[in-house]
Amino acid sequence: MDNILKYNDFIAAVRYSEADEAFIGKIEGIDSVVSFEGQSVKELKDAFKDAVEGYLDFCKRKGIVEPKKSYTGVFNVRIDSDLHRRTAIVAKSRGYTLNAFVKKSIERNLEYAD
Repeated sequence: MDNILKYNDFIAAVRYSEADEAFIGKIEGIDSVVSFEGQSVKELKDAFKDAVEGYLDFCKRKGIVEPKKSYTGVFNVRIDSDLHRRTAIVAKSRGYTLNAFVKKSIERNLEYAD
């Protein structure tokens, strides 16, 4: 995916701010808000690494055992009614519940994500 940095099993979304003439990033998948910036790609990457390490140090000092956001495993997906109908029919015809079919579809897509 474009505009994503990865470091030490963390990811960050990045955008360019024309007003600031800088790249601005935010660590995703954590319960805190941690942002960083750099005026070059190298500065941005270095700032991201520093932000992750700083966040991990913060977690250690505060006794936060799991620095990543926890997920419940439950989320809503909004799709149009025709896609919903077609998916339900295909799931049923293949012997799956709608939930199992969607789960399997996500797993298959994730195999190709890396």
